[in-house]
Amino acid sequence: MLNNYMKKLYERTMKEAYSLADAEILATLTRDGGACLDCGAGKGSRFEKLASQIELEQSQYFGIEWDLPSVREAAERGLNVQQGDLNQQLPFPDENFSCIFALSVLEHLLRGCNFMKECHRTLKDGGKLVILTPNISTYFSVLLLLLGKMPSSGPHPDSEKLLKEEEIFTVRSANLVPDPESDTPVHRHLVVFSFSVLKKYLEMAGFSKVKGYGFGLYPFPNFMQPLLERIDPYHCHQMVFIAEK
Repeated sequence: MLNNYMKKLYERTMKEAYSLADAEILATLTRDGGACLDCGAGKGSRFEKLASQIELEQSQYFGIEWDLPSVREAAERGLNVQQGDLNQQLPFPDENFSCIFALSVLEHLLRGCNFMKECHRTLKDGGKLVILTPNISTYFSVLLLLLGKMPSSGPHPDSEKLLKEEEIFTVRSANLVPDPESDTPVHRHLVVFSFSVLKKYLEMAGFSKVKGYGFGLYPFPNFMQPLLERIDPYHCHQMVFIAEK
C-alpha cells in the first residue's frame, strides 16, 4: 500500500519536474538559437525529443556521457556525444553554448560545484543552465532518519543487498541495471544539495538570475501538491533550477 502510494507521488513529481525543465530548454533554444550541451546525455535520445519540437540541427547538439557503450551508440546515429567526466573541466571553450542542461545528473557527481562553475564558463552571456536534481532537505528524509533509515534522496550505500533491506519503497524502473557495487557506478547518488544551498552556490558561481522550483512535497497526496509546491519549494523531493549567466 505505502509503496504504491509513494510510487504515484514520485511519478507525478518527475513528470512535472521534467515538463518544466524541458519547457525552459525549448524556450531558451527557440529564442536564442545557438548550441546546447546535454550533460549526462546517454545515447543522445534528448536530441530527437528537442528536434521534434524546434528547428535543431545535429551540429547544434553536443553531449557529454560517462558510459562508453552509450557514447558509441550515439555516435552510430551521427550525434556529437563524447565520453567525458563531468567532475573535470568541460572540453569546450568559453562562452560556447546558449543552453546547458543537466537533468538528474548533479547528484551523481563528486564535484558538483566545479561542474556549475564550468557551466558558467562555457555559457554565453544571457545563456541558461537548467538543472533537475533531488533535494536532500525534505520532510520525508527527516522522517526516514527518525526511523533509522537512509534518506531516499540522499547518497546511496555501495551495497545492493543493504539497499534491498533498508529501502522503504522502490520507485526506480525494473529495467534499471543495479550498479552500486561497481567501481564506476552510474546510478548511485553521491552528493545531494538542499534547495537553499544549491540556489546560493549558483549565485556564488556568478549566475545573475537564479530561479528555483520544487516538486513533490512528500508525504502529502497528489491533489495537494501544486499548492504546497508553491508555498514551500524548499522541502520538495525534486527541484528545478534555471540559472542565467
